[in-house]
Amino acid sequence: MSNTNGECKETTSSEISPNLSIHESTDLGSQVSTEENSSKPNAGIKDKNLERINKRKSLEALAKAHSYIGSHSICTKPTEDVFNPEDRKIREEIIRMIIQYLSDEGYTASKMTIYDEANVNWHEKEERVVEVNRLKKAILDGDWAEVDKLCAKPLVKNSKSFMYAVYKQQYLEYIEYQEIQKAFTFLNKRLKPLEHLQTTPNEFKELCYLLTAKSVHDAPSFKNWEGIGPAREKLVEQLRNILNSENMDKDGFEYVPPNRLLTLLQQAVKYQIECSRYHPRVAPSVNTLLHDYSSFIIPNALRSTFSGHEGNVKCVEFVGEEGREIVSGSSDNTIRIWDIESAKVKGILTGHESRIWDISSNKNGSMISSASGDGTIKNHIVTGGYDKKIRLYDVSTGKLVKIFTGHQLSVSKTIFNPLGNLIISGSKDNTIKFWDIISGLCVRTISSHLGEVTCVGMNFNGTLLLSCSKDNSNRLWDVRMVRPITRLKGHQNTSKNFIRAGFANKPLIVGGSEDGVVYIWDQDTGEVLQKLRGHSGIVYDTIWNPKQNLFVSCSDDKTLKSWCYDENLPLEL
Repeated sequence: MSNTNGECKETTSSEISPNLSIHESTDLGSQVSTEENSSKPNAGIKDKNLERINKRKSLEALAKAHSYIGSHSICTKPTEDVFNPEDRKIREEIIRMIIQYLSDEGYTASKMTIYDEANVNWHEKEERVVEVNRLKKAILDGDWAEVDKLCAKPLVKNSKSFMYAVYKQQYLEYIEYQEIQKAFTFLNKRLKPLEHLQTTPNEFKELCYLLTAKSVHDAPSFKNWEGIGPAREKLVEQLRNILNSENMDKDGFEYVPPNRLLTLLQQAVKYQIECSRYHPRVAPSVNTLLHDYSSFIIPNALRSTFSGHEGNVKCVEFVGEEGREIVSGSSDNTIRIWDIESAKVKGILTGHESRIWDISSNKNGSMISSASGDGTIKNHIVTGGYDKKIRLYDVSTGKLVKIFTGHQLSVSKTIFNPLGNLIISGSKDNTIKFWDIISGLCVRTISSHLGEVTCVGMNFNGTLLLSCSKDNSNRLWDVRMVRPITRLKGHQNTSKNFIRAGFANKPLIVGGSEDGVVYIWDQDTGEVLQKLRGHSGIVYDTIWNPKQNLFVSCSDDKTLKSWCYDENLPLEL
């Protein structure tokens, strides 16, 4: 990683506090500038308290359902190129698995559309596989009418020896059930024309003898007959051998095992659970495939302390989605990269001439961006500063793309919305603004905070907005319903510091405070669920990574700290 992609000077006369973001997610709607009504009917207080107590107990039970295991350092990382998604064979196999799933679920028209769009000639081969599976099932179920119908198709029509084996099985079952008249008719109609395919010289004669016998085992050739069930299974195995000998995977065709797509998805979820830092005591029931599995925890214990900065640590960020490293920015003008397991410094980035106000990273962790009080940023994204302006930069060229003006005081935080079509900014003028990237216009403003806005953030799908202010509150906004939801209080944020908070694993929000404590709130009720004590100075920021299940905080005491859940310690609920 490097921050030497060039510099771009801001037109400021004093120290700036810019922010930047490379994060992506999904959806955003409208916003509002009204305040929530804090008055509640007295009659509902008892019920509300009971509801909160039950909620706490529920969250505590979820947290205690996991055991801390630690990081699996030798597991294969998902980011490694275990296969090439551009490989033609791999792409065809993915399409074939999708087609198989659509076929299994009955989406015939969709399946045929994919065949046409993919311009492939698998249809006949896939249909043959379907017929083979139908024939196997019919044999095992003893559905001989279905077997006869399938045997009339090219699938096995030309394999006379297999046809003889099928008819022989049917005949023996008639004998076993003492249906002599049916057996006699079947012998003449089906077996007699294939007599030349008998497996031993006297086999057909003994088949005839069985018409007068009491049991199939009375004939020497069938003395070791296993019975109806095992004999059917043996017949299916014979079919499998015949098809293998005919080389069903010629012309690049390869058999797709049943439910292959679902099997791979199940294996992927199991991998995520196995690689989790916390293992569930009981196998979890995963109710979504849209996001990676993440165990729920409420941290209550200090895990590691990261020491090395010579000034207070203003910002911290996990590197990439995997988050196996963290990067921090400090008033000592340096950026440090840390290994989260050993808490050791892996690298120090220098070049800024003033304190680092913010840090961000792209998804794959190949690039980090830093913003400094020296008026520069490295790996140019979107910034805001004391000149009240927001600037959008092209990452690849480092050139200024657009300037957004409208805030009355300096800008303290800027982020992209999940879709990437809006910039959201917080300012010392107590407002939050939404900017359209294309037009450069402010499309809506929130003006409910009574103090400077020190931070804004959005959840992964862009439905919730979190804001922090020097009015001693963090506020949660429902973007879709155009209304404020919850005010989060208990921490301290009134002085000149930039205290920040962020979303953690649902339904938690975690943030810093001027009293040196890390606060964890329930985003549904606004209650403080946990206080983490360990820093000896102001906690500026806290972050959480779902892949690592770790909380990390940075402080005025020149350190960073990671926090975990220890089942041997009580939760401060």
